[in-house]
Amino acid sequence: MPPESGAASADTDKVRASIAIVEDEFLVALQLEDILLEGGYHVVATAPDLPAAEAISQTVDVALVDLNLRDGLTGPEIARRLSTRFGTRIVYVTANPGQIGVPAETAMGVLHKPFSRKAIEATLEYALDQSLTVARPRELEPLERHPVFRSA
Repeated sequence: MPPESGAASADTDKVRASIAIVEDEFLVALQLEDILLEGGYHVVATAPDLPAAEAISQTVDVALVDLNLRDGLTGPEIARRLSTRFGTRIVYVTANPGQIGVPAETAMGVLHKPFSRKAIEATLEYALDQSLTVARPRELEPLERHPVFRSA
């Protein structure tokens, strides 16, 4: 029996989705890459610092961005550049969301470390949803919930 057209379409969207991992901790980057590849996503790049992120030359649909990288607190700047350059949807993956500063225009929220496979999968499904029918995962915290992002 053939799969339902909706399920087939969702699987096709995953394969077409280009994901960048911005993370300097090798084991965390490897864990994210494993989750993405097993989920059928295309990993465009893994960037541990600003120069590696600047070398990304193709469109990125979603970037999973840590803040403190090999070259310091460059994650927020990388997120803003990917957002401006490609319209990339940004998911901050960090234990320190107060360090984001000015979030990227296309930032979707914060996924706290440590994260689970289920949280990454649900977050990507939400970030890539064109039909606006996928509910925000509870693990993906909106930026406005952080006191640092609220206006006085």
